[in-house]
Amino acid sequence: MRGDRKTLSLGIAALGVVYGDIGTSPIYALRECFFGEHSIEASSANVHGVLSLITWALILIVTLKYLAIVMRADNRGEGGTIALVALLNPWRSRPGSTRNILMMVGLFGAALLYGDGAITPAISVLSALEGLKVATPAFQPIILPLTVIILIGIFFMQKRGTGDIGALFGPGMAIWFATLGALGIAGIIGNPGVLKAINPLYALHFFTDNGFAAFIILSSVFLVVTGAEALYADMGHFGRSPIRRAWGCLVLPALLLNYFGQGALILGNPDVHNPFYQLAPGWMTYPLVALTTFATIIASQAMITGAFSLTRQLVQLGQLPRMNIVQTSGEEQGQIYIPAVNWLLMLACITLVLVFRSSSNLAAAYGIAVSSTMVVTTILTFFVARRYDWPRRIVYPLAALFLVIDLGFFSANLFKIADGGWVPLMMAALIFTLMTTWSRGRKLFHLRIATAEDTTDELARRVREDPPHKIPGTGVYMTGDDHAPAYLLRHLERNRVLHERIVLLTVQTVDEPRVPAVERLRGYGIAPGIYRLVIRYGFMQTPNVPVALRFSEQLGLDIDIDNVTYFLGRATLIPSDDLPGMPLWRDHLFAFLAHNATRATDFYGLPPEDVVELGFHVEI
Repeated sequence: MRGDRKTLSLGIAALGVVYGDIGTSPIYALRECFFGEHSIEASSANVHGVLSLITWALILIVTLKYLAIVMRADNRGEGGTIALVALLNPWRSRPGSTRNILMMVGLFGAALLYGDGAITPAISVLSALEGLKVATPAFQPIILPLTVIILIGIFFMQKRGTGDIGALFGPGMAIWFATLGALGIAGIIGNPGVLKAINPLYALHFFTDNGFAAFIILSSVFLVVTGAEALYADMGHFGRSPIRRAWGCLVLPALLLNYFGQGALILGNPDVHNPFYQLAPGWMTYPLVALTTFATIIASQAMITGAFSLTRQLVQLGQLPRMNIVQTSGEEQGQIYIPAVNWLLMLACITLVLVFRSSSNLAAAYGIAVSSTMVVTTILTFFVARRYDWPRRIVYPLAALFLVIDLGFFSANLFKIADGGWVPLMMAALIFTLMTTWSRGRKLFHLRIATAEDTTDELARRVREDPPHKIPGTGVYMTGDDHAPAYLLRHLERNRVLHERIVLLTVQTVDEPRVPAVERLRGYGIAPGIYRLVIRYGFMQTPNVPVALRFSEQLGLDIDIDNVTYFLGRATLIPSDDLPGMPLWRDHLFAFLAHNATRATDFYGLPPEDVVELGFHVEI
């Protein structure tokens, strides 16, 4: 009984975080099929055909693909594109190998999610406020300014964290889905014959009757499943069972009822132009606009939070520069705030609203990023299934089925590129370039400095043969691998002094979401007074070195945290066209990213008053 109550509680909470995006699609999805840029005539056959496509898209993509299949490919309970990539362990793979190619595909899929994260708040809030035009055209001039004000408010409240407002998300979305279902039922009562569109033959007849025009409409039908990636990405917050139950018991029925109710309205009223709002009685327009705006704010919040989480994973895995990551809750690790991502997303959202000016225009840009990510998810899930020996007689047919469906939607969305679909693709290409430049640059940087480093055994030999002057306390030297860092050797040669206890410390991110505190610290002695320690974190965790060092007693190493000096190397990068590696423009880009990355002192939680930085130059 207690387990059922907990599942129910988590299921309600999941409504706000997981289903915010897909739950607000009824505002604009069916409207775009019949009244948008690439619409089709609202004849009886076409309405039934589109409703059939919507029904089976939700069943095949969300219910079967994501909830039944993809959610099984979890990384210790965590989901999402990066979790899938981590399951393949590709980070040290040889360039050109299958795993390396899959890593690149996965990283580009992750980059696409930023485009989705920028468009979702813009189209959701704008489409909600456009309901004011249904009440009276007099509201038209204030829709854009009001949208911008609400978006600014959403992004400004991020630094407060989602803990306080998060309590409203689940119950608020429960009311939203109940309203969707009630409005849909009211519409269906007026024309119950619309329910026959559940039959998939109507979708087949729609294609045979309309040919290429039906194929183009797939790009609008696809809007009903945008947000499906969130089901998998947020799995670690709630678990499979609550997400699946929330979908089957409330979300899917409410969505289908509303879509069918809108379809019934279109069939019975030729003057319809915004079926979502016109489905409601006139007296309900303003309350519905308020509720819809609230729901879109929740959907926007979920996407922004997802962008923060994705960024932390990429930073931890070395695919993006260090950034200032603020923990907004002392209890929930997932509640974080990343200022740089927040303000860049806000700028992108506001720019999209001001440039596209209507949700219909934004719908033309929406879909290409999500459909591309879905193709990536199918490919990665297939290779994960092969690696972990899932039954091939099931994996191969399902992978082929999902790939055909995903490629169909992706191909239809390609026709949106000229109308605005290039925007999320351009954003993804820019972010992917930053990621690959940073990753490649770090490898080249470590290769350059490796020639100036010694092995830990060589350091021990030097200290043993020519003992330096010892001072009390512990000196912690941060290093990226199992070597004595070059700046330590230079410090030893010039100053002839070391602490009585030396720790060569590496912070390592593993291909797991989280590493328990008791398993975090590993190490061994190299020589009397010299130790090698590795602190292991998962890609969903934020490092804090002083806290981790408190567990050193488990290794028999007594470190007085209040008497520790942390030594960091601070490299000045000099781009050069004379060395092999990257083109000169990428060398400059890498140097710019490194210069503007968050200082290691802040990123690793080191007390600034106990940090000594030793500078050196590196040509790249």
